[in-house]
Amino acid sequence: MGTAIKEHARFDARLSKEQKQFFEKAAYLGGYRSLTDFVILTVQEKAKEIVQEKEQIIASERDSQVFFDAITNPKKPSKTLKNALEDYNVFISNLKK
Repeated sequence: MGTAIKEHARFDARLSKEQKQFFEKAAYLGGYRSLTDFVILTVQEKAKEIVQEKEQIIASERDSQVFFDAITNPKKPSKTLKNALEDYNVFISNLKK
């Protein structure tokens, strides 16, 4: 069995002494092993929320466009749809008898 090797990239950020102390306190109170774990997991969670929200908006906009196009440029009914309408009309007329 081969072992997967993860590639790592470095991320550096400059922050004030007060910010670092505040983040370290939050990491400690949150039960994180380190400030790095806290930052990575918190940022990852927030990034996931943002991406999901934006993807949902994009999908919603795309769905709206498809719906609008279908209403403003309707396709002619297919043979299958016409047959279904005929079957429905026969069914309804038989109910009325």
